[in-house]
Amino acid sequence: MAWRINPCSRGKLGSMTGSLTKTKRYPVSSARVLEVVLRRDREVVTFVLVTVIAACWLYLLAGAGTGMYPHEMAVLVPMQMNMEASMPGTASMSGHGTMAASGQSSTGNMLISLVTWTSGHALVMFSMWWLMMIAMMLPSAAPMVLLHATVTRKPLARADDAGPDAPPQRLRWTTTAFIAGYLAMWGAFSLVAVVAQWALERGELLSAMMMSTSKLLGSGLLLAAGVWQLTPFKTVCLRHCRSPISFLSTHWHPGVGGAFRMGIEHGVFCLGCCWFLMTLLFYGGVMNLIWIIGLALLVLAEKAMPAGVAFGRVTGLLLIALGVWLGFTAF
Repeated sequence: MAWRINPCSRGKLGSMTGSLTKTKRYPVSSARVLEVVLRRDREVVTFVLVTVIAACWLYLLAGAGTGMYPHEMAVLVPMQMNMEASMPGTASMSGHGTMAASGQSSTGNMLISLVTWTSGHALVMFSMWWLMMIAMMLPSAAPMVLLHATVTRKPLARADDAGPDAPPQRLRWTTTAFIAGYLAMWGAFSLVAVVAQWALERGELLSAMMMSTSKLLGSGLLLAAGVWQLTPFKTVCLRHCRSPISFLSTHWHPGVGGAFRMGIEHGVFCLGCCWFLMTLLFYGGVMNLIWIIGLALLVLAEKAMPAGVAFGRVTGLLLIALGVWLGFTAF
């Protein structure tokens, strides 16, 4: 008995064989799958950035392990300023109980009671500073991260011989490495900030609310930040941060290691642009919600506004004026 194949069945069989061959060798059909997968990379990166930023802000609002809540600090900081203005000798308040000895209220005692520095407390302070820098600085770095992911996607999209899942995985690794390099620089800044905080508290220039107890110190911080806003180095760093395409074209390094290096380089420019502004937290209160949000918006405006460079210079002049005024009131 002979087996015969219907011509229609033969056509269906040929199409099935062709589809199986295509699925195995990843030609045109895999490119379509790859295109669909990589098309979602921008949404994935955006979701990760938003999640990280939101988590950091929530951690800050929860006190960041310090027992101080930013929304409460926004009320208590003006109270300390009013106390210092109304009491003689409090402009250089040591924070070791001067007001408690004079019979002030429990609120006054709370405002000036300093904690003992231990390795655990230093670790809490470091995590607070670093997560606060992430919450404040990562939003302004988001355009650079998204553009880096887009540029990285193009050569990976041509690597369809590895299968439709490999390029997206490599894209995630390179994007993660870029973000890690950027955040590493702000981690280094946070370490320096913790050391500065310890030194200022040891020198009796910082209260338990982590704000300056000396008008001269506050004046110096304002003047330094204002002058820095007008320097050419600040302008160069700001222009690099404002021009993601220019930065990527002049500092491109391939691979995961190259992405980490690029993140560090971008972090250096961002740090050079904003580090003096971050020191103003010692003046207004490190955990003061108003100052945290205000500085974050200032940084974002400098990098995102069309006239961001001019806006930064005007801000510098205002900081200088405020620093001069505060310096005169110290005498």
